Amino acid sequence: MNHPTSTRPVRKQLDHSAHFHGRFGATYFITICCQRRGVNQVCLNAASSILFETARRYHVSQRCLKLLLLMPDHLHMLIGVPGDAQLSNLIRNFKRITTRIANISWQRNFFDHRLRHDESLDEKAAYIRANPVRAGLIAEGEEWPYAIDARDLNSRPEASISRTAGD
Repeated sequence: MNHPTSTRPVRKQLDHSAHFHGRFGATYFITICCQRRGVNQVCLNAASSILFETARRYHVSQRCLKLLLLMPDHLHMLIGVPGDAQLSNLIRNFKRITTRIANISWQRNFFDHRLRHDESLDEKAAYIRANPVRAGLIAEGEEWPYAIDARDLNSRPEASISRTAGD
């Protein structure tokens, strides 16, 4: 019996059980994918506004978000693990809230990479910000409207967050 083969690589599922705390003060590069890849669920004005507002609320309460960039079927974050918080709980709650409010269907797991001492936060942020260019969604030098960072969250009043995605 022949089974159709996928052109996508099969990724190993990482263990993000509740015992995973993350490292205090560490910064993580997170990728969260939508259940249905190739379908735009995230870069829509209503969904992006909800994602940005949820990120803003997390940032205000825990000062953990450094960068959030939305792609049509996934998102990337640079996030710090504050105090005694658990990375898996932060991500689980973010996904739960945005699923309920924006009706986004996320994959069960997420991918994380802890930035090491020799890795620059600015280099990782530049890599993430170049993702829409690599995907052919914008030209080099264009600004991607579906990205916010801690400076945006610290300086923008709540009402203007929803306008960052072109509302």
